[in-house]
Amino acid sequence: MPKKYLILFSLLCVTSLAFAQDEQARWSKWETEADTLMNHEQYAPAIEFYTKIINESKLKEKTDFKVLYKRAVCYYRTEELEKSLTDLNRFIPEFPENPKPRILRALVYRQKGDSENQLLDLQKAIELRGPIPELLRWRGTLLSEKGEFQLAKKDLLTVATLIDDAEIETNLGLVYYSLGKSDSSLLRLNKAIVLDVNYPNSYLYAGTFCLQDENYELALKYLNLALRVDPNNNAALFYRGVSLVELNKTDEGCRCLRKAFAAGEDEAADYLKEFCFDVFK
Repeated sequence: MPKKYLILFSLLCVTSLAFAQDEQARWSKWETEADTLMNHEQYAPAIEFYTKIINESKLKEKTDFKVLYKRAVCYYRTEELEKSLTDLNRFIPEFPENPKPRILRALVYRQKGDSENQLLDLQKAIELRGPIPELLRWRGTLLSEKGEFQLAKKDLLTVATLIDDAEIETNLGLVYYSLGKSDSSLLRLNKAIVLDVNYPNSYLYAGTFCLQDENYELALKYLNLALRVDPNNNAALFYRGVSLVELNKTDEGCRCLRKAFAAGEDEAADYLKEFCFDVFK
């Protein structure tokens, strides 16, 4: 190549390098502005800056993908779930060993009501990050909702050895009862009550489980406590009414059932028809 062309080529390379440096400086400035906006919960304008970076960079370099993840966070915060999911589906294959986008995608799936994909991402995040209590609690609760009670028990028991928490103990009570272990269930629910006397679900679960086991006197004690903690707990009011009529305290039971039915507890209708004959006259 003639010398004059070598000089021209070198000048072009220098110009291209300078242009690239100008681009990087501009993108860096936009990213800083977007990060500041996101930290101040101004997600819509932050998305605009991140989108400009993505459009200009075309995500040619792996380092460019960090703004894609940040935009996914903003989309999640603005409840634009499909857009957040699209960004995460592009980001995760580039960084498959990073647990944070897996957790975010699981949150998106939770908002969308997709338990299967939510569980897959949670399991992968736990593999990558280890048995963090909050992730185990989440997975255990999800497994319980899916009816996989043995697996749920394993996760929730692990969390219970690490932290004292009324909600965890209450969920364990539900799991044990679902596994046919009523005594273990009540032990867990009583522990939940000791940990937090103002947590209503522990009383409600204990009351309904005793009711199902036809232990009406004990059911009534728990349900009375549930209503003392939360007088507007219509489910507790309904089950209290059922307990009372089963104990032949029909007048008081029917009053509870009427109130529960009026508050939207449709299940009370059958009991009203059976025990409170005049309610539909």
